[in-house]
Amino acid sequence: MQKSLQNRGNMQLLFLGTLALLVGVTVTVPAQEKRVHRQSDLSDHAHDDSHGFQYDHEAFLGKEEAKTFDQLSPEESKERLGKIVDRIDTDKDGFVSHAELHHWIKHRQRRYIEENVNKHWKDYDQNKDGKIAWAEYKNTTYGFYMDEEFDDIDDKMSYKSMLTRDERRFKNADRDGDGVATREEFTAFLHPEEFDYMKDVVIQETIEDIDKNGDKKINLQEYIGDMYTPEDGENEPEWVVTEKKHFSEFRDLNKDGFLDASEVANWILPGEVDHADNEAKHLIHETDKDHDDKITKKEILANWNMFVGSQATNYGEDLTKRHDEL
Repeated sequence: MQKSLQNRGNMQLLFLGTLALLVGVTVTVPAQEKRVHRQSDLSDHAHDDSHGFQYDHEAFLGKEEAKTFDQLSPEESKERLGKIVDRIDTDKDGFVSHAELHHWIKHRQRRYIEENVNKHWKDYDQNKDGKIAWAEYKNTTYGFYMDEEFDDIDDKMSYKSMLTRDERRFKNADRDGDGVATREEFTAFLHPEEFDYMKDVVIQETIEDIDKNGDKKINLQEYIGDMYTPEDGENEPEWVVTEKKHFSEFRDLNKDGFLDASEVANWILPGEVDHADNEAKHLIHETDKDHDDKITKKEILANWNMFVGSQATNYGEDLTKRHDEL
């Protein structure tokens, strides 16, 4: 169950996993990392801290920095957190206010997207002209798999499907239709959930990912099955019961038993929701023991494992899970 929840959160903005094959000539894109999930990195989904603080870690630190903290000892993690708190407290009054924490979280999320785009830009801008043509992206990513010598039929068909999907997304991101992406357009290609004009692509891809019977709608079984697969003899978790209720009462607006494109839009793109604001409120609520709506460095360090990870809180758990799975 915990693994299902972790997968649910981690699938949100992952897009281009690059793996060098054939001595680095080809950059492949694993199918499981191609997905733009229905919720953005910082969603307004109810927190359930009993299942861990990974969401909070990634919100507070950014995805890449959170991975770094996962490898630290508790002592190192606390020391670095203390230095971060000093940076967040911009007016140096000894408190972290909601406004300061909100600004910090927004900054970390913007930085993650910028770093992600920068990391992939050099892989695809083959002629170093400061732009990425569709042909550059296509040849770098899929060239080997389109070759007649690549005879794995199942994989070849899978990559052809991914190519079609990428081309559709690239064309939507390419606002002027010249077949070449500027840095902003390439950012929209990699992170369409961040751009209003990419809304239809995000909705379409979400439906395609969850819709198993091809009717271009999402029924309850598909909705739940996307998040949770029961194991033999396992009782249905309480959160699954809650999600079923959400589907019937809040997602399925016309009560026909399905989510169509407009209902999926209301679900995954619920308007002007400031997720960074929600996360700042959540972190303050959980750590502000004297209820003055601001938190001290002492209060933060007392709850350090909510803000950051370490070997003790994450790495050890991962090893235990791997052992159990074996």
